[in-house]
Amino acid sequence: MAESSSWTSAVVTAKSDAETEEMLDRMLTRLAFCDDSKLQALLSKLLPITIFLLSLLRCPQQGFSNFLVLEILSHLNKRVKHQPEIGLPLSELWNMYSEANSVPMVRNFCIVYIEMAFERAPVEEKENLAPMLLMNVSKLPHQHQEILLRIITKVIGECHSNQVDDRIAAKYRILNDPHDRELFIEFCLHTVLYQLSSQSRGCPPGLSIAQTNRAIGKQSLDMDILLQRKLGILNVVDAMELAPELVYPLYVAASVDCQEPVVKKGDELMRKKAAGANLDDPDLINRLFLLFNGTAGSQNNVPEFRVTPGSLALKAKLMSIFCQSITAANSFPSTLQCIFGCIYGNDTTSRLKQLGMEFTVWVFKHSNISQLKLMGPVILNAILKSLDSHSSVESDATARDTKTFSFQAIGLLAQRMPQLFSNKIDMAVRLFDALKMEAQPFRLVIQEATNSLCTAYKVAPSTVLKDVETLLLKYFQEAESEVRFCAVRWATLLFDLQHCPSRFICMLGVADSKLDIREMALEGLFPEKDDERSKSGKSDLLYPKLGDILDYILKQQPTLLDSTEMREQKLVFPSKTYVVMIKFLLKCFESEMEQNKSGEGSSAFWSSVEKMCLLLEHAMAFEGSVELHSNASKALIAIGSCTPEKIASHYSQKVSWLKHLLSHVDVDTRESAARLLGMASSALPIAESSDLINELIALVSGLQKLRFETQHGALCAIGYITADCMSRTPSIPGTLFQSTLKCLVDIVNSETATLVAVAMQAIGYIALRVPLPSFINESGSVDVLTVLQERLSKLLSGDDVKAIQKIVLSIGHICVNETSSSRLNVALDLIFSLCGLRMQSIDPIMVEDILFAAGEALSFLWGGVPVTADVILKTNYSTLSMASNFLMGDVNLSLSKYTPNVNSAVNEDFHAMVRDVITRKLFDDLLYSTRKEERCAGTVWLLSITMYCGHHSAIQKMLPEIQEAFSHLLGEQNELTQELASQGMSIVYELGDASMKKNLVNALVNTLTGSGKRKRVVKLVEDSEVFQEGAIGKGLNGGKLSTYKELCSLANEMGQPDLIYKFMDLANHQAALHSKRGAAFGFSKIARQAGDALKPHLCLLIPRLVRYQYDPDKNVQDAMSHIWKSLVEDSKKTIDEYFDQIVDDLLIQCESRLWRSREASCLALADIIQGRKFSQVGKHMKRLWSAAFRAMDDIKETVRISGDKLCRAVTSLTMRICDVSLTASSDASQAMGIVLPFLLAEGILSKVDTIRKASIGVVMKLSKGAGIALRPYLSDLVCCMLESLSSLEDQGLNYVELHAANVGIQTDKLENLRISISKGSPMWETLDLCINVVDTESLDPLIPRLAHLVRSGVGLNTRVGVANFITLLVQKVGLDIKPYTSMLLKLLFPVVMEEKSATAKRAFSSACAIVLKHAAPPQAQKLIEDTVALHTGDRNAQITCVVLLKGYSSMASDVLSGYHAAVLPVIFVSRFDDDKHVSGLFEELWEEHTSSERVALQLYLGEIVSLICESITSSSWSSKKKSGQAISKLSEVLGESLASYHHVLLQSLMKEIPGRLWEGKDALLYAIGALTKSCHDAISADDPSTPSAILSVVSSACMKKVKKYREAAFSCLEEVVKAFGNPEFFNLVFPLLFEMCNSAAFHKSGKTNLGSDTTTSELDTTEEISAPHEKILDCLTSCIHVAQINDILEQQEKLIHLLVTSLSPGFPWTVKISTVSSIKELCSRLHNVMDDSEETSPRAEVASLVQELFQSVSPKVVDCISTVKIAQVHINASECLLEIIMLRGDFQTVCWTNDKFSEELRRVHEMEKNDAAKSLLKKCIDILEKN
Repeated sequence: MAESSSWTSAVVTAKSDAETEEMLDRMLTRLAFCDDSKLQALLSKLLPITIFLLSLLRCPQQGFSNFLVLEILSHLNKRVKHQPEIGLPLSELWNMYSEANSVPMVRNFCIVYIEMAFERAPVEEKENLAPMLLMNVSKLPHQHQEILLRIITKVIGECHSNQVDDRIAAKYRILNDPHDRELFIEFCLHTVLYQLSSQSRGCPPGLSIAQTNRAIGKQSLDMDILLQRKLGILNVVDAMELAPELVYPLYVAASVDCQEPVVKKGDELMRKKAAGANLDDPDLINRLFLLFNGTAGSQNNVPEFRVTPGSLALKAKLMSIFCQSITAANSFPSTLQCIFGCIYGNDTTSRLKQLGMEFTVWVFKHSNISQLKLMGPVILNAILKSLDSHSSVESDATARDTKTFSFQAIGLLAQRMPQLFSNKIDMAVRLFDALKMEAQPFRLVIQEATNSLCTAYKVAPSTVLKDVETLLLKYFQEAESEVRFCAVRWATLLFDLQHCPSRFICMLGVADSKLDIREMALEGLFPEKDDERSKSGKSDLLYPKLGDILDYILKQQPTLLDSTEMREQKLVFPSKTYVVMIKFLLKCFESEMEQNKSGEGSSAFWSSVEKMCLLLEHAMAFEGSVELHSNASKALIAIGSCTPEKIASHYSQKVSWLKHLLSHVDVDTRESAARLLGMASSALPIAESSDLINELIALVSGLQKLRFETQHGALCAIGYITADCMSRTPSIPGTLFQSTLKCLVDIVNSETATLVAVAMQAIGYIALRVPLPSFINESGSVDVLTVLQERLSKLLSGDDVKAIQKIVLSIGHICVNETSSSRLNVALDLIFSLCGLRMQSIDPIMVEDILFAAGEALSFLWGGVPVTADVILKTNYSTLSMASNFLMGDVNLSLSKYTPNVNSAVNEDFHAMVRDVITRKLFDDLLYSTRKEERCAGTVWLLSITMYCGHHSAIQKMLPEIQEAFSHLLGEQNELTQELASQGMSIVYELGDASMKKNLVNALVNTLTGSGKRKRVVKLVEDSEVFQEGAIGKGLNGGKLSTYKELCSLANEMGQPDLIYKFMDLANHQAALHSKRGAAFGFSKIARQAGDALKPHLCLLIPRLVRYQYDPDKNVQDAMSHIWKSLVEDSKKTIDEYFDQIVDDLLIQCESRLWRSREASCLALADIIQGRKFSQVGKHMKRLWSAAFRAMDDIKETVRISGDKLCRAVTSLTMRICDVSLTASSDASQAMGIVLPFLLAEGILSKVDTIRKASIGVVMKLSKGAGIALRPYLSDLVCCMLESLSSLEDQGLNYVELHAANVGIQTDKLENLRISISKGSPMWETLDLCINVVDTESLDPLIPRLAHLVRSGVGLNTRVGVANFITLLVQKVGLDIKPYTSMLLKLLFPVVMEEKSATAKRAFSSACAIVLKHAAPPQAQKLIEDTVALHTGDRNAQITCVVLLKGYSSMASDVLSGYHAAVLPVIFVSRFDDDKHVSGLFEELWEEHTSSERVALQLYLGEIVSLICESITSSSWSSKKKSGQAISKLSEVLGESLASYHHVLLQSLMKEIPGRLWEGKDALLYAIGALTKSCHDAISADDPSTPSAILSVVSSACMKKVKKYREAAFSCLEEVVKAFGNPEFFNLVFPLLFEMCNSAAFHKSGKTNLGSDTTTSELDTTEEISAPHEKILDCLTSCIHVAQINDILEQQEKLIHLLVTSLSPGFPWTVKISTVSSIKELCSRLHNVMDDSEETSPRAEVASLVQELFQSVSPKVVDCISTVKIAQVHINASECLLEIIMLRGDFQTVCWTNDKFSEELRRVHEMEKNDAAKSLLKKCIDILEKN
């Protein structure tokens, strides 16, 4: 095109002025005289030249006038304007426009005509050229840009509203210039933003007036055009595949359009193409803000160019986008303008306000602090103004959301800009008031905002914080729980622990009704970290000074120091507040005491202590709760333990008050009051103390019955006061001491267990100070324990657990200073009596408590316990176990604050004796006892002694024996024994030296790894418990099976005494398992300290610890997890380091005889192999798969489940390693070589269903990801998959197919169903993948395997699969299959024949056909010849033939086309096979091969005739029959074209007619009839005697007795007579016909003796012999047609007789139809005689025949009409009757009238219902009436 333009310019510029003027004149003239039909062709040449000439108008020296040029253009415009069908040269105009040297005038005219040309151009030309217009469009003038862009969008709307062709899309994608793309997208955006509804009000939202005019031009758009244009734009932009940031605004605008299709398309593109847009791109965000805000508010823009803000829907959409962009939050001032537009805009809505506030929250959260400083104050004022404008009750959900976001924004702003709020409390007051006033739904968000505001006041000035304190106190009194919560939270977070007002608020909050407020208040008073530090013995929390906090509390409530002796004062706070107040004050006291470690506090401090004591006394008010009284009294003890002298002196003045507390209802309060009395007595004179003791003794010993509480309190006081007095010098008198002992002993002997325990406790407290003297009674002086032994023994065997605990502990206290061996032995006997406690009699937990109490008592007897008498008597001490926080914390740390009790040298000798007794009892009797109760007791006591007396020299010497004992006890079934043994191991480790620690570590490692030394033998007795009850079920009689005796009995009852050894083996395994679990408890603690000592054992420990962490027993899991966490710092690093050892151990254990080991190993393997590389797991891959499959077939269900998990994990690992995109190709190949053969050999062929399915799934996945790495394994993989198609099929389908016929299901359909199911299986999907990677090298191993499978494969799916795979394989490899075609063809051809299944036969035929396509010509010829030869075989051979030929036709049509001469004759002849199925298949094949049947037959006629002649002479009747039918078809289709072969065919037929009859021989007669009909001229011309010969043969055939054959003979005879038309045939045939008609009429008339016995058989025989009467009459009709009139007249009588007889009632209506036809033919011949002037001689005879017809036949015809009720008979008979009557009229000599006939005719006419027959009868009547 560019060349054409250049040529135009060259031609024009080369002419002179005159020549140019002349040319223009000719052009104008030619244009004027041009017809409209030729105008388009003229303009294609004329218009470019004319426009080019315009470029020369500016050159006057050219000498021509521009008038002619303008005249031409003017004429052109007038002619073309109203004829849109006339096209313009669009391409030439565009080329002229786009030329670089085009002058502006030429371009201006070109752009005008280009716009006009686009409106007239064909669609294809427009859509091809439109993308070209975009090239360099940004460099064009502004007006030209608008025109071109409008043209482009118009074309886009017309051509691409539905879709964009790939070819056109590629042209749009060529647009590379970013300026061109941006300009085009901007124009598209303006077009999409344009809305019709906005025309009346200037410009649409989002556009300026200039942009609107630019988008639509001068023409208005209707709704449909605009819709198409927008959809087209979206489709084209989608096809251009632009950056999502560039097209994002366009898609957003489309998604809010007013037309539904545009919205759907926009939403779709937003999801699919723009979802990945970078919403933090500044350019994108600025464009979106422009859409939202517009430029209408700017005063600098010309009104025409001011962009209006977007529509409300667009704004809402954009706001949701802004809330996802951090850049949008930092785009000041656009961000601010957007927010204010939403909140205060003129057309804003509640929804926009909500979104605006949501965006505000986003801005406050994500904006930079520099931006926030600019916007924050302004936005905050706007928010507050908005909140002030809201009503307190908002029913609108959107308005509620707006308010919610407002409060959220305030909270966020407070976090980001605290300085906005910290200088005054206005915002705090506003939010607290809002919490109080707003509705419930808003309170949660306001509460969050209020909590966020709290952080802003952390930097507030002190004056502001002072106001906040007042504010919090005020708002804490409010009724709304949310207000109170925030007040407490502010107090907790805003102020530290030393701030007294805030702690006071927390104290008040503890008593709140709301749980969350109570918890928050407690957290403010007692931070969680305080508890953690207290456990570690350290605390860095800074509490307020005791005086400060007390002063503030008293300032708030001065009456807190008021109290009375009778405790009648009123509490000013709830009891819970008092409780936490006391606890917090105690913390403050302890903190200040710790700071003043010297104990010499200031006077202010002691003053504060006194105030605190007064407050505690106030808290003891009668109305206080039990908890309050308990805590207050214990607080007094705690203070007294630190300042004993001051407390003693203080409360020595308040003895009376304390005595009142001795009868308190709370036991702890009574205990504390008694302790205080004991402490206070130290400040009293000894006489007053003695009087106090006497008073208490008198109270207890009096005759008056006292309340239990009073007795209990008095006894406790006696113990504490007496103990204190005995420590003083001088002490109380001896008589008083004896009285005291006597009182206590009497209580023990006479009172209940509870009071006995208190009395014994009092005796124990006294014994802590001094050894107990002998008790003097009536019988003399005796030991106290000796007196009480019997009573105590009974009590210790009772069920009052608490009493037993106190008694046992008191025995230990009594023996601390005891030197009497007899007393010590009594004490030991009493304690040891507890070792036989059984769990069944008492709650197990209670038994534990008793045993621990006994252990503590033994520790006191052993000596060296870490507590003194002062600790026990003057602190809140209860027991050693409570003081040590046993099993809950670090024992040594807990006991370190106490000073060990050192015995004197005298006492040490006696304690040595005691230690010896205890040691023998523990190690000789208890620890290795046959009873688990005794072992448990021994464990508890040994642990207690080791723990409490561990630093004693005797314990240090015994550490090896203690370690051995604990190691033995690790295997106990009793969890308590086991856990305590492990705890003991850790304590022994701490106490031992380096050698001891090393031995202990080795022993534990051996226990865990199962290689520990043999444990000490424990002899079993009858009642030794071997298993826990229920562990192995019940006995034969339903009894339990747990003891050794019961197991032996069961073994004997079952007749298997050796079964006991299996029981014991099981018990040993269980003990080993328990040993591992027990060792774990101790090991976890030891591991923390052992450090490097464990490193040599890690290679043994780590694999087993990994496995044990997955043990089915949860307890074992927990125990081993403790070890793991203690031993291993970095779990991942450790597993990586010992990975091979771990995997080897787990794989070995996967084959263990223990199910728990197998299950744990599978689970562990499944976990640790995840994410591993091939270098790590390559060596284990095969074993991993083997372990997984073995576990999946395990006998135990839980192991099978774990095996499934392992299989899934190994599958995931294998897929990742074998994926070349994730793993190096070399590693992937090696992994494939390991896994794939294993799966094919052992997985898919497994008998386990789950293993097979898993293997197939993995193989399929491997095939998908392996790619060409699959080639080395193709032969194995393909054969395995093909065999699996049948082996893995649901066996139910096989069963259904076997019984398909019985239930009416077609076998073919069922087979097709099975094949379709198999093709959807994973196996077939894998085969498809194999096809994709097969190459030439793969064929050598693959083809022989396939051949073997073709021969030996079983199962429908496998055989069809093999055939289909071969087909696909040949299609894939193409010519590479040539070397294998001979083998495959020799293999496949017999398989097709032998295959019984029709589906498989078709599949193999297709495979054979596809191989044939690539076979050598000799092979192809041999195969096709063998295939064709099958058509002469049995049914299977014929089906094979047609199936193969069908396959050849579809797969190898080019090969088959060379053998049509051999194939088509066979197909043609086989179409006529007797088997309908076979003939149908050949018929389909014939239709496929022949577009024109006649042409095909003519083309291969010689071969067909040859095949027919060969077949007709064969010995097969079916072949003869097929040949006859084929000849009939040939005659029908070819007609006279068959004449050249008529002799051969006729001769073959004539030879076969004589002779015996056989089934189907009638086909030969039909063939003769068809052949004579089509070739009668050629037959007559060839030999005139042949027709007679044919007639003779056919006539003789008519005499045969078989009905079907005779029918065919008569049909043939009719055709022969008609075909040759020989008049002589009438005389030859009519006698035969007359005789046969007479015979038939005779039998029908019933003249035989109907009553004879032979009637039925004779009739049957006659029916068999006689021919159908209608066939004879049809032959008669043909004879009449060809006969001479004289011959007819000669046979007149017989003819009339025959016709009359045939019309008799005995014959069926079909015979009457044929008779009527014969009469009509006779009438026709007679009528012709009348018309023939030459034949005058027989006129009289003819008239006679006519009269006979009228007289004899007409009545019979009328009778037929009246008697037969068939419309066809009525019509034909009426026509015949009309012919006779009309013929009668032609012969005037014939005159016969019969009134009766006329009347009958009228009657029939009246009764006739058929309109046609009635009309004919009417004509008959009319003719008769005329004559």
